[in-house]
Amino acid sequence: MATEESDSKHVLPELENEEDLIAAAKDIVRALGSNRNLTIDAKKILADLGTRLASMTEPCEKKEGDEGEGGQEEEEEKEVSAVEDRLNIIEEKIMRWEEDRSWIWDSGPDEISEYLAAADEARQLIEKLERSDLKRDDQEYKSLLRAYSVLQTAMARLEEEFMNLLIQYKQPFEPEYMSFRSSEDDPVDEGFIVPSVDDSTEESLPRESVVSRGSEEHIIDLVHPHVIPELRSIAQQMFDSKYDRECSHAYTVARRESLEECLVILEMERLSIEDVLKMQWGTLNSKIKRWVWAVKIFVRVYLASEKWLSDQIFGEGEPVSISCFIDASKASIFQLLTFGDAMSIGPHQPEKLFRGLDMYEALAELIPEIDALYPHEVGSSVRIECHEVLTRLGDCVKLTFLEFENAIATNASTNPFVGGGIHPLTRYVMNYLNTLADYGETLNFLLKNKEEDDTILLSPDMSPDAEENSKFPGSPSGVSSMALHFRSVASILQCKLDEKSKLYRDAGLQHLFLMNNIHYMAQKVKGSELRLIYGDEWIRKHNWKFQQHAMSYERASWSSILSLLKDDVHASISKSPLKENLQRFYLAFEDVYKSQTAWSIPDVQLREDLRISISLKVIHAYRTFVGRHSHHISDKHVKYNADDLENYLLDFFEGSPKSLQNPHRR
Repeated sequence: MATEESDSKHVLPELENEEDLIAAAKDIVRALGSNRNLTIDAKKILADLGTRLASMTEPCEKKEGDEGEGGQEEEEEKEVSAVEDRLNIIEEKIMRWEEDRSWIWDSGPDEISEYLAAADEARQLIEKLERSDLKRDDQEYKSLLRAYSVLQTAMARLEEEFMNLLIQYKQPFEPEYMSFRSSEDDPVDEGFIVPSVDDSTEESLPRESVVSRGSEEHIIDLVHPHVIPELRSIAQQMFDSKYDRECSHAYTVARRESLEECLVILEMERLSIEDVLKMQWGTLNSKIKRWVWAVKIFVRVYLASEKWLSDQIFGEGEPVSISCFIDASKASIFQLLTFGDAMSIGPHQPEKLFRGLDMYEALAELIPEIDALYPHEVGSSVRIECHEVLTRLGDCVKLTFLEFENAIATNASTNPFVGGGIHPLTRYVMNYLNTLADYGETLNFLLKNKEEDDTILLSPDMSPDAEENSKFPGSPSGVSSMALHFRSVASILQCKLDEKSKLYRDAGLQHLFLMNNIHYMAQKVKGSELRLIYGDEWIRKHNWKFQQHAMSYERASWSSILSLLKDDVHASISKSPLKENLQRFYLAFEDVYKSQTAWSIPDVQLREDLRISISLKVIHAYRTFVGRHSHHISDKHVKYNADDLENYLLDFFEGSPKSLQNPHRR
């Protein structure tokens, strides 16, 4: 027992001496640390020494009895001192970078790790102090306020570093998505009725498809991949420290600017609705084409990639990731939607229908992807706006189509179309419909809910095809909405052609004009997608119609002339009246030749067929007449032989007036 007591007495003084030594060392460190003239390296050495000294002292067990309150106060003083020492070290590490304004993330992984560790230590110290029941007069409360300040400084610096990394390491836009070819030579873009007699210009409007329908998403790196872990670590530290709003704000600002820059590169300038409404059609047409291309690129490539970037930094599917993406991209997608909205508001001129359909189809195609990118309540404003703009574009398409029908019905002419060829209105309407056929599914969807009275604009007495419209071959449930509209347009066009034919004084030219135009309509339908809409029965009916007009032309132009060569007229007449009637035939033929060489049949096959039909009748009648009465008519009275007449008939319907120079005239 004596030995044990002596041992314990020996150990205790040693322990007390060690604590005194450590306490003295800590006093020295604090005293030196207050010296403002120390170098940064010296401060760092002292901070590290202070950390080690703090870790060497552990709170001693409370002594009972006489030590009582005095021991507790001493322990509390030691804890306060330890907090102060720890805070000094943290502050020194944080404030050192406030003096050195270079970027921490350019200084290497050790510096980065040390700074993040210091910031995290400040957070942990605050959490520890907040768990204590502190009063304003307590020294630890003052330490808590100081720790708040240090942490705030660290978070402000991390916010700057975070934004700098996003900006400094953003990737250039991929060139393969930037190609754009603009076609400015659309036959329907120059105005409603474009006079055109050149068949090479009447082909249907080509539709651009820069980004193919149903193309795969193209995720690209908007920020260099190697900094993603760094961004994630900063975000994690700021979120742990309850500075999530500051982190989200920094991300939103940086990425919003990048997406706005993307729109500039895509040449999508910021335009108000008023700016768009003031544009000339040529400029607006070009901008619509670019919008259709750009909106697909922007949604499928850049928004999809932006969402992926947000998920990488903040966590896939996390609420903060979704909200950051939406806040960053909302302004840009609204900018694109504003242009679409302006287009839907503008005047509903027929030449805008194709561009309106292009915009509607582009946006409708993207709606599922936009809905997926902007989920839940936080994305509802974007989703709602997209759907509303789509609805307004659809309404614009319907109104523009009705305006197209109305423009045909109100088209007026005061002068007959020269030569009786294919009227520009016919060419325009049929090419317009042929191009619209490419949008069949969309048009059918947009028009299907309209009432029949709104669909058919013709009154019963106006429509030559009203009965035909009641049945649509190949469709067991009846005519489709689009087919009904297209047949309505064809009916309106035929009514206008009937009106225009009456401007000709010559009955033969009236029928030739109708023959040309109805034949053109039938051929256009037969040789295009319109055949599926109109059906073979419609084609057969209109083939029969133009053939009827061809026969009516022959009767109007040639019946009276050929009657001069009929035997029943000349059976019992003398030589003198016979010669006079032959001369009357020649004069009539010359008049017809002079006028009908100026008439036009643009279709080569139709022109050839009609010439052959006329030739068979005229040449046969002439040869028969001259042959039967050759003994009454001498050669000097025969002005033209049959071969001459046959050759002259080959000059008909070329659209170039000619006069006969008779080689046999005496």
